[in-house]
Amino acid sequence: MSRLIIFAPLAAAIMLAAPAVHARPAGPESPIAQPVPAADGVVRLRSANGFDETVARLKADVQAKGIRFFDAIDQAGLGASADLKIRRSTLVLFGNPPLGVQFLQSNPYAGLDWPVRMLVLEDMDGTVWVAWTDFGFIAQRYGITDKAPQFKMAGEVAGSIATAATAR
Repeated sequence: MSRLIIFAPLAAAIMLAAPAVHARPAGPESPIAQPVPAADGVVRLRSANGFDETVARLKADVQAKGIRFFDAIDQAGLGASADLKIRRSTLVLFGNPPLGVQFLQSNPYAGLDWPVRMLVLEDMDGTVWVAWTDFGFIAQRYGITDKAPQFKMAGEVAGSIATAATAR
């Protein structure tokens, strides 16, 4: 019963707020024109390259390291297909199953963060960023304490890929 009491006001608040979000006109107050706030556990590097080159360099470094590439998702394209505008944003998924599956052995819910996801994002001023979730944060999130060397390795590899993608 208490779940309904908590859920009903939340649902009402979301339903009331939703039209205001969709009714915003384009312009300075638009979500596209707002600065991006920091997020817990997110690491980011500023790219010295343009958006397309950063994505291409990220994919190339994943391939050069012999890491399995899964997909690149054009999030701005997905938004455009729903008539919703966002800044350029591509999510790149990759990983090394012999390493990553070890995290799932310790906690199967770690599969929510595996394979690795790196986001290439163009900021409102045209600055390009590569962002990913810090592996120490992932270990803490899932309470995985028995894979410290594996998390360290994954973090070093992710940092290396991001650096290769963002360096001139």
